Amino acid sequence: MSTPTLFSTLEGTLLSPTFSGPTGRTDRYGFRGELGLKFPPSLAGEKRPPEIKADQVILAVEGEKLSFLAAHVDSLAHLDELRVTFGSALVPGGKYFIFAGNVDISKKYLLDIDGVSFHVLPLDEATVYNELLDLLYLEKGDLKKKSAEGKIDAIVNAAANVSGGGFPRVDYGQALAEMGPVKVADNRPV
Repeated sequence: MSTPTLFSTLEGTLLSPTFSGPTGRTDRYGFRGELGLKFPPSLAGEKRPPEIKADQVILAVEGEKLSFLAAHVDSLAHLDELRVTFGSALVPGGKYFIFAGNVDISKKYLLDIDGVSFHVLPLDEATVYNELLDLLYLEKGDLKKKSAEGKIDAIVNAAANVSGGGFPRVDYGQALAEMGPVKVADNRPV
């Protein structure tokens, strides 16, 4: 399977991969790592670290469409950068889970933006991977034996069955208005 063009356009933004390549499904390409969302201007061609990034990223591309995305961002406002990064690859049938560091621990949302739905959740002292397993009712022990690409396939396949049920639909502006302060790793406001 050749690398999807979408991955070519993301070159330089896909950072620190723990996995990047075809999965067990013939039409799916997966990635786990970090995603640079906003970079400072490059001076004299040097590479500089991103000003804004998403971490704990798990994504899957099928064809030229982003079929699955799960990521942690410091602020829900960074959803704008995610949308710019992926552009038209974000599709109405895709499953997108955004764990934001400044969403109230008791809240979760379903945001519909330009026909695309985003499940927005807080990251409750765990990892995106562990939170996804809980959300999708996947057993960690069952996935332990799988390869990196097998884990991505299992998560993406389970996410395909997730609907918006249980996630209150809110307007993006309302969700932004309810954001709390951005928190650092030890849960203190920045």
